[in-house]
Amino acid sequence: MTFLRSSYSTAIVGGGILGLFTAYRLARAGAGPTLVLDRGFLSSGGAGRNGGGVRQQWETRSTVRLARESVEEFRRFGLEFGFNIWFRQGGYLFLARTPEELARLRAVHEVVRAEGLPSEMLTADGVARHLPGVAAGASVGGSYLASDGMLYPFPVVWGLFEAVRSLGVEVALGVDVRGVTRRDGRVAGVDTSQGPVRAAAVVNAAGGWSGDFSRAAGLEVPNVATRHEILATEPMKPFLDPMVVRPSDGLYFSQTMRGELVGGLTVPHPTGTRHGVPSSARFLTTMSTALVGLLPALARIRVLRSWTGFYDDTPDGFPVIGPDPRLPGFFHANGFGGHGLMLAPAASRRIAAAVLGSPVDLDPAEFSIERFLRPRAPASVERLQLG
Repeated sequence: MTFLRSSYSTAIVGGGILGLFTAYRLARAGAGPTLVLDRGFLSSGGAGRNGGGVRQQWETRSTVRLARESVEEFRRFGLEFGFNIWFRQGGYLFLARTPEELARLRAVHEVVRAEGLPSEMLTADGVARHLPGVAAGASVGGSYLASDGMLYPFPVVWGLFEAVRSLGVEVALGVDVRGVTRRDGRVAGVDTSQGPVRAAAVVNAAGGWSGDFSRAAGLEVPNVATRHEILATEPMKPFLDPMVVRPSDGLYFSQTMRGELVGGLTVPHPTGTRHGVPSSARFLTTMSTALVGLLPALARIRVLRSWTGFYDDTPDGFPVIGPDPRLPGFFHANGFGGHGLMLAPAASRRIAAAVLGSPVDLDPAEFSIERFLRPRAPASVERLQLG
């Protein structure tokens, strides 16, 4: 392919929801020619491989604030972009199996309540009201927030794709970005499989491949790609409104409007992107055992398909947002774990502001790459990295 221009104001590496949302913000701000590059097809990365959950229950107030803003934006998405993303606020139900786990959820509940959201603590009977058919003794209680919800990620991608192109953003799919070119100690562009491209700024929104790309640019980062698996069952009669999450083993699932259960569970895999994203028999058996143990009525329900994607994890559970002082013109938009979709509306606004040189209302001790460049304890840790 041939790029439409030889030079751009900004090149965004990664054409998922976060990269496209950032391109949209830049285009709306009149930031100059923007190019979005992706090695695959539309939705080939994490944008097309997640469970569609959008929640505001987090351990830290800064993450709650980003999530709350994102929920409000997803509520308006159809009006702004003209695509129905089927966002339904059926809530998120977090389960505890022990009193110690319930105490942890209570601490999360207090943070969420302090941010003005009506989180509820539930007894085992309260859990059963939201989760019909739950096995006796499977939970000692939990937490619930009714304004959390689920959406379909594909129309989010399609809506953003059409919107950015209508604003003059160029989206180049099937183009591998191999590294960053430099001039006078700062970003001068990117080296791609289709040749070099000049750009004054480069945004790394490559999801699970963001660590690989940063290192290809000569920047050591702590991002680790971890493989996570997910499955979908055959459709059944609707019985479940919330997304259900069990932090102790990483189990999460929801029921779509077509009746399938869609969810995953944490199964250890080698880290890094070099192993690809194959599905495993171990996941299928572990996930099935967990689901039937929680909801015995699912014993005869069949699994239709399973798939895998990458989380882009950081040591403290916070994303990396903003400029990298080691390479002027290079901006991070990564490290979101498995939650780039649910935080993208709010995070992309800050990423675009950073590129434009505008003030950003994020604590650098939590979100800047600089927190990893000095040997010190993290300012805070966000551990609720699932579902």
